[in-house]
Amino acid sequence: MFGRINHIHFVGIGGAGMSGIALVMKNLGYKVTGSDIAKTTLTQYLIKQGIKIAYKHNEKNCFGASVVVYSSAISPNNLELNYARTHKIPVIPRAEMLGELMRVKFSIAISGTHGKTTTTSLISAILEEANLHPTIIIGGKVVGTETAAKLGKSEYLIAEADESDRSFLLLHPTITIITNIEKEHLDYYANISQIRKAFIEFANKVPFYGSVIVNNNSPHVRTIIPYLKRDVITYGLSNDASVRAENIVMNSFHSKFTLRYDSKSFDFKINLPGIHNIENSLAAISVGLKLEVPFSTIQSAFEKFQGLHRRLELKDNKKGITLYDDYAHHPTEIKATLATLRNAYPHHRIFAVFQPHRYTRTKLLGKTFRNAFANADVAIITDIYAASEPKIPGVSSQIIIDAITKSRSHPKVIYIKKFCDINTYLLQHIKAGDVIITLGAGNIWQIGEQLLKTL
Repeated sequence: MFGRINHIHFVGIGGAGMSGIALVMKNLGYKVTGSDIAKTTLTQYLIKQGIKIAYKHNEKNCFGASVVVYSSAISPNNLELNYARTHKIPVIPRAEMLGELMRVKFSIAISGTHGKTTTTSLISAILEEANLHPTIIIGGKVVGTETAAKLGKSEYLIAEADESDRSFLLLHPTITIITNIEKEHLDYYANISQIRKAFIEFANKVPFYGSVIVNNNSPHVRTIIPYLKRDVITYGLSNDASVRAENIVMNSFHSKFTLRYDSKSFDFKINLPGIHNIENSLAAISVGLKLEVPFSTIQSAFEKFQGLHRRLELKDNKKGITLYDDYAHHPTEIKATLATLRNAYPHHRIFAVFQPHRYTRTKLLGKTFRNAFANADVAIITDIYAASEPKIPGVSSQIIIDAITKSRSHPKVIYIKKFCDINTYLLQHIKAGDVIITLGAGNIWQIGEQLLKTL
């Protein structure tokens, strides 16, 4: 596929997106190696698949590599990247490698501030149920699987598109989905206007025979629709959406709705809670319709879909204590997750344990967390998960705590630094019937693992 390229080295291979591409390239027959700073379930799985991984960055890791691929979390001055450049080994970002895969496929790229992973997983479920055998690269593991990637035997490729540093502009999708647009990654974009322009540029990369599928429930998405040059399919809850949901019924962790499309109506049930997941489902249905997948096949795919790891994932119910875990780290995501949890547990105490993600995000979005925890009874905030960022003077979890306490209906807010002390606090205060949820994109999930051992 790539001429004389035979050995691909991935720096930061443990990331969900990187590990997925690495696995696909391995299954295509390339020699694949990688490096990362931490051992995870993903890296251990890759090793089982025959990929050699070093857990320390070192020049020798990329000896013999034909190309070096790096994730957005890797510093430009990384030892391995510097070695590769010095020795004339091509160095490319993750998105460029994904873009090359897309170039030879019928590619479906899922973009947006929130909902990318769930939407990607739903689209994958539909195409697999339709026996279209897609290649899949997802940013999270589907429940019941060990990996976030799969090499298919057809022309279809489904993958998430990362807008955080405009690298999604290196992709070559046939169909693009935009789930929503909000203020995010403001360490890279100066303002929301720049973010909208990036999405417009991305959407207009679709070829003349492709389509752009957009959520017209998102205010910022609606503003870019007039600037899109290709076939546009809208989805949402409003009457002007091409694909829309009506008669919505949400029952704990399931949702039902009537789909309206082209004067037709069909009933759907999804094993996912919340309005945001109905929107994600509509995006996936829109792709299925574009590919002429029968409604009955889409319905069957949804009935079998069991959700994603770290997306309102039920970890256990022990001694009457119910424990969930969720990847949410943006205030909008946290608000939606806690609203869904409150709907399922209207009369129970909810303890939300949150680990802020990145110093830059805390600095730029900290004040917008004001109402994010309104549906929790107790919010426990711990230190910021740096995610390879250097500390920023004056930026700490206190910014978020101050924002929450300014809300009229704020929960009890507590700062606890150490994970072991969070567990101690929970064990002293929880009782049967309480619900605990860990929130964040870092390693906050470990709290739940520790708690279950001591309950």
